Amino acid sequence: MDSSATMAINPNKLLKQQFVSNLAGSSMLEILSLTTVIPVIVLFRRSIVFNYVPGFEASLKLSKKDDNVTKTAKSFSAYMSSMALDFMFILIPSLLILTVLSGWTNILALVLTLFLLIHILVKRYSTSDSKQILQTHDSIKRSISSFRVITMLLTCICILAVDFEIFPRRYAKAETYGTGWMDLGVGSFVLANAIVSRQARNIHSSGLKTVLKSTCPLILLGLGRLVSTAGVDYQVHVGEYGVHWNFFFTLAGVALLTSAINIHPKYCGIFGLLILIGYQVFLLQGLNTYLLSDVRGQDIISQNKEGVYSIFGYWGMYLVGVQMGYHLFFQKDHSTSDGLRQTRTRVFLVSLVFWLLTVVLDQYVERVSRRMCNMAYVMLVMAVNFEVLAIFMLSEYSGGTNFTVLEAAFDKNLLASFLLANVLTGLVNLSLDTLFVFSIQALVILTLYMLVLCFIMGAADFRVQIGIHWFYPAHITSSKKLPVRFGPHKAPSLSATCTCFFG
Repeated sequence: MDSSATMAINPNKLLKQQFVSNLAGSSMLEILSLTTVIPVIVLFRRSIVFNYVPGFEASLKLSKKDDNVTKTAKSFSAYMSSMALDFMFILIPSLLILTVLSGWTNILALVLTLFLLIHILVKRYSTSDSKQILQTHDSIKRSISSFRVITMLLTCICILAVDFEIFPRRYAKAETYGTGWMDLGVGSFVLANAIVSRQARNIHSSGLKTVLKSTCPLILLGLGRLVSTAGVDYQVHVGEYGVHWNFFFTLAGVALLTSAINIHPKYCGIFGLLILIGYQVFLLQGLNTYLLSDVRGQDIISQNKEGVYSIFGYWGMYLVGVQMGYHLFFQKDHSTSDGLRQTRTRVFLVSLVFWLLTVVLDQYVERVSRRMCNMAYVMLVMAVNFEVLAIFMLSEYSGGTNFTVLEAAFDKNLLASFLLANVLTGLVNLSLDTLFVFSIQALVILTLYMLVLCFIMGAADFRVQIGIHWFYPAHITSSKKLPVRFGPHKAPSLSATCTCFFG
């Protein structure tokens, strides 16, 4: 494709690249506030606003008197009604906080946290709710699922919002050093994958076939993104990963390195920490200057130096995450109230320790840098993600025990939702000049974008679940042995929770 054709497709490519370049990020306090306020919103959605649509479950049950078409229509209507409530009370507030209400983040975090604590105290001393807390044993896996889903939803919002002026520049990825909100994206994906991985569950998988099966899809996705972005001359900031590198290649590299060295999960954290320390020493010895320089050689490694070398940081992060997942979630007994309480306490303490390490490393070793994935960045990702997990683990105490339709729809379709969000983002960018869109228009576009994404994912999830009833005879679907995940009140199974983002 010649230059004139590509310019016709994306005439403002250079301006869009400059729009997300040379940024310094925001403060750690603001990152802490954002990390707090969004999961708290989800807890309030569960506990205060009803998330059960009357007739929703009943409409799924087959009856000889009901016509299948009528039953399906009623079920779909009830499902989408519940999805609409989730959209209004979770995604709309999150979108506003990341755009027009960004200046109020710290105040909102303080106020909402205060209200949540009061709400928990009221619920805690209620006899019925106390019994419910003791009787609920699937809190851990539901919290992990919620954490993974919210990470994905926020990623989907940000990848398009960053192209509009309504999205604060301090939330976009920092050029060299800094703590931008979007800097946390790739690290959060790697960590979320680690804590529920096969290694964390101590399920050993070896052999070339297994390794290729897990990494080939990532490599193909990376190649597909490279070809598609080059084909339409899509704006890509070279300083993020390099000339040819992208997010999927990083995930594939981490998977290959992890598969090459088989370590028991209880030792993964020690090995990962040694990798991080060694990598940080090399950075301080001059590797950081090389990685942050705009000068590139002609060889493939120099062309993609950020992506290639940062793999060591992400690999160390992954291994530490494996051990944290093993000790916190898969080695302990969560079948008792004491086990649940101990796990919640440990997760809170882990988050606090990682926040302290982040501050110390940022001040006295090297500032946080996603571009290099240095040790301070790894600690920041750990702190933020375990904070989100810790907040979701308060759901039993806040009365928000139900798993919303929105979360259920995305939980088993994380890869599909991410790919669809990337396609929609590309279509929006190629259809209009996002740099010159007014704030109100940008909000409308972002709302419609997330609405389309949620509708498609919801419809896909509904079709899969209702297909169970179409495929099996009535006497089989009415059996109690048939596993049914469908419904906002159903928590996902352990196998669903442990399914990785791309596996």
